[in-house]
Amino acid sequence: MELSLDEMKERLHLLEKRITSAKEKAGRISDHIKLIWVSKFHTREAVENAISLGATEFGENRVQEAESKFSVKRDGIRCHIIGPVQSNKLKKAALVADCIHSISSVEALEKLEKVCAENEKVLEILFQVNAGEEETKSGLDVSFAEEFLQSLEEKEFPHLKFRGLMTIGKNTGNPEDSRECFAFLRNLQQQFLKKGGVFSEFTELSMGMTLDLEVAIEEGATMIRVGTALFGERI
Repeated sequence: MELSLDEMKERLHLLEKRITSAKEKAGRISDHIKLIWVSKFHTREAVENAISLGATEFGENRVQEAESKFSVKRDGIRCHIIGPVQSNKLKKAALVADCIHSISSVEALEKLEKVCAENEKVLEILFQVNAGEEETKSGLDVSFAEEFLQSLEEKEFPHLKFRGLMTIGKNTGNPEDSRECFAFLRNLQQQFLKKGGVFSEFTELSMGMTLDLEVAIEEGATMIRVGTALFGERI
């Protein structure tokens, strides 16, 4: 059963306290951290409640579900595709999303560029890195991530904007187990931001979810992806 507006409002209040506390601990109190409301498996009514509470950034894992909720564009409301996108779904993803967090191949970039060029659209891209080196996770291997990013320096994707990196913390139940991989991601992001060029806007670090957002913020997250703490358990 979906949460009521008042229940969601209370959850948002508690989450904001967690975020503020983590920012204070990390000495980042003036930093803006984007809250991605992970609305996957939640209804359009739940999304409307979130919007009424000030939500503007929503994350969906599946392209089809994103289309059902966000294909009609609304001023100020942005859709993030945060799950892996199959090759045959890239066109639809490019059209519905404002930002895709899960890119890890040149082939995907080439397809997205073609679709965006045809539709006169600029799409934000984050590259997913499997920083926890878990077999069940998607993304660039840690040993290959730097080489992959370097290979993009001489390529041209005028309709794609490289904005940063994404990772998923380790699924151990202990947030501290993710600290090392979050730190790795931050260091890699900073390394390429300094290069400029195609990485001149490489400022985003999408990392941290309901269970490990404090550690992620302490390690430099600029985006956190939160579902359960806001919407409740998925239906």
